[in-house]
Amino acid sequence: MGQGSSKEPPSSTQHVFASETPVRFSQELVDALQASPETDSTRAKDLELHIQSRVAAELSRLEAEQTRALRELEEHISATPDSTTESSHPARQPDAPDESLSHGGWDHKAKAEGDRMRDLGRQSVQKEIDELRKKLGQRKIRDDVVGDKGVERSKEEMVRCLRINDRRPLDCWQEVEAFKREVGRLEKAFLGRVLD
Repeated sequence: MGQGSSKEPPSSTQHVFASETPVRFSQELVDALQASPETDSTRAKDLELHIQSRVAAELSRLEAEQTRALRELEEHISATPDSTTESSHPARQPDAPDESLSHGGWDHKAKAEGDRMRDLGRQSVQKEIDELRKKLGQRKIRDDVVGDKGVERSKEEMVRCLRINDRRPLDCWQEVEAFKREVGRLEKAFLGRVLD
């Protein structure tokens, strides 16, 4: 065990093809195949190297594209006037070194711009919420629903019937239908007010 190899060493460098049907190849083809130094392992290695080079080229292309996009974004952000950062920082001398780069400048500028945009978005959303609250407060929808006598009466009848027939709720189908009609009437009236 383990002393002998699992494969017998090839006795010669010639390739012998055995076929049940006679196959005729030209002598030139047979000579070219036998003279070829390429084997399965060398073909696999060549293919692997080719794949690795293609992947490396694609990665470098993507890196260059991301670098270009980042540069364009930085230029766009730096070109946009930022009132919050300009007012809080004194004007820089033109010949003074750019300290913003040494203290995480571009990242800090981008973060400040993002914070400013988020605040503007937050303010506009809050303003819209306040306007909707005012509109809903003017409508007094809840008072209309609670104050409607027809809906209240049909609801009480339906609840009373369901309590009496708690084991047989299907016996209250007439009360349920009456309640649905009253709610439908109320919905139509509401939609008429809202859409007009």
